[in-house]
Amino acid sequence: MPTPQQKTQCFNLCVWFTKRYLPINIVRMDDRTGNIFFLAGEENIIEIYPNGRWRYVR
Repeated sequence: MPTPQQKTQCFNLCVWFTKRYLPINIVRMDDRTGNIFFLAGEENIIEIYPNGRWRYVR
């Protein structure tokens, strides 16, 4: 299960990317690490950590 911080950050990123007319293609949680991977558009890959911090993977 995602943490409350991850849920909030995921929502904020969804709003941010859709305001720029980029589709949200995949949102997937890695059960091994607890991180969420988020694909927006064709090349924006985001990793959201359990504490809510995030980074661009590519």
